[in-house]
This record gives sequence, structure tokens and C-alpha cells, in this order.
Amino acid sequence: MLFRTATLVALSLWPCALPASAGNYPDHAIKMIVPFAAGGGTDVLARIIAQNLNSKWGQPVVVENQPGASGALGTRYAMKAVPDGYTLLMASTGALMAVSAGADGDGPFDVNKYLSPIVVAAAPPYLLVASPTLPVNSTADLIKYAKQKPDGLTFGSSGVGAASHLSGLLFASETGIKMLHIPYKGTGPAVTDLLGGRIDMMFAPGPVVQQLVASGQLKALGVTDTKRSKFYPDVPPVADAVPGYESVGWFGLLAPPHTPPEIVKQLNEVIVAAMQTQEFRDHLATLGAEPKPQTPEEFGRYINADVAKWSKLVKDNDVQLPGGK
Repeated sequence: MLFRTATLVALSLWPCALPASAGNYPDHAIKMIVPFAAGGGTDVLARIIAQNLNSKWGQPVVVENQPGASGALGTRYAMKAVPDGYTLLMASTGALMAVSAGADGDGPFDVNKYLSPIVVAAAPPYLLVASPTLPVNSTADLIKYAKQKPDGLTFGSSGVGAASHLSGLLFASETGIKMLHIPYKGTGPAVTDLLGGRIDMMFAPGPVVQQLVASGQLKALGVTDTKRSKFYPDVPPVADAVPGYESVGWFGLLAPPHTPPEIVKQLNEVIVAAMQTQEFRDHLATLGAEPKPQTPEEFGRYINADVAKWSKLVKDNDVQLPGGK
């Protein structure tokens, strides 16, 4: 009798644990996890998207910052959440690299095992900027100068495994120059030391250093996209001096694994529509980015290719990423 009662109770509760359908989605507040501190590029984009979803559906979309382990902490939280569309993740290159460092198996990383990709919001390039005391005025100058320095140059980043770190690692790998990585706890402290001449260079988000370049406090040597950016038209691509060089840091929305495809599709369609508005474009411009809408399937393939590229670089250079097991 006790067993039968327990079974009936369990069966009565079971439907409550099933993922929500898209028919009545959303009917209550949504939580959006940002695995980094407030104020950064990922956080800013999350709040722009949250505002658009709130306006569309009339349901609160609450942004919750869960920083730690280069993005792995908040990302893993989202991975374990109920796949009902009410917990979302605003992630970036660094966060997925941190998670991939602890992924199981020896095969290639597949984001679809760990998360449900929804849409890429932006993939802005970085600016290669140098201390004004460094006697160089172009990427080609920098490479030539570095090869004459037996101890190499120093470059700062916002942390091990961050896009700013990977950009520098790729640059050193493709040019053959010696570079010492100096990780910081965020972009701000790294820029401060660059201004003070305590490091030689860094790959920084354009909007963070744009005014410093305009005022002559820093030198912009190159942009990390393969073509000139309309936001920095006077800065040539690094690829002009290092053929094939490209490094962009994507930001995108994902959900826990096994989130119903109809909910993923609904979220994708709403956000892609929002990307077409001038307000959204204006917000992205403050990040030095343009909308890059994709389907969930395209976004998943994009992430896997991106992680594969950086994972090979990290392995070849024996870099230990945070966020592993």
C-alpha cells in the first residue's frame, strides 16, 4: 500500500518536471545568467536582450551575474538548470572555452551536448593597442621590433582563456615572436598598466580603448577582423601584416541542454527581429559590433568551429585553462 501510494504521488508530480511547451511560453519571469561581472560586454548585451524580451512578452527577464573561473561557474550553473526556457545563458568565447577545458571525452567538443544554442548576438573584433612608449606605429613595426628583443614583449589580457588572451596567443604563434602573457582580473586593470607602460601591448575591446587612442594615450596598430571595421576605419587589419589572422570575440544566447526546440526557435525569432531595429543596432555600435543573426543550428556549428580553433592553439602552446575538472 505504501509503495502504491508513493508511486501515485510520484506519477502525479512527474508532469511538473517536464519541460514547458512553447504554447504558453513564457508565462512567468525568465532568468538570464551572465557568467561574468556586471559592466562588461557580455553583461551589457544581456541587458539589451533582456529589455527586448521583456518588451515583447511583458514578462520580467532578470539578469543574474555569476562570475568565476573565466565564465565556467555561471555557464555550468546554466547547464544544470531545468530545460524549460526559464533559465538562459548569455555567454561568450571565453566562457565556452572554460567549459570545454573540463569536457568529457577525447573527441571534438560539441556544444549541443552541454547547451542549446539560440542565437549569436554579436562578434566584435578587438584592437591591437600598444603603449605610447613603444617605438612602433604599425603591426609590421611591432613584429620587427619584437624579433629584435631577445626577451620579447609583454601583453596583457582580461584573464587566462579570455578572448584577449587567445588573440595574443594566436598572434605570437603566427608571427613566431616571443611574448610574455600577463593576465589581469578584467580589462580595466590591464588597460591601466598599458597606459602606465608596465606592459607593452594588448588586444582590447575597441570601445574600451577608442577614446584613449583618439587622445594619443595609446597606439592602435591593427583590428583583428579580416577587413577594416566601419567603427575604426583608420585602423588596418592585423591580417595585412599577418595573412589569415582573425580573432573575434562572440557573444550569444544559449539555454540548458534539451530545451524544447520550439522554445529555442521562438527565442531565436524574437531576438533576430529585435536585431533589425535601429535601437538594437545603436546599442551594438557602442560595443563596436554589428548584428550577426544566425539560426540555432548555424550558431551551434559556429561555436564548435570556434572552440576547435582555440582548443588546438591552447593545446599546441600547453596552456592550462581555468574551469577544467
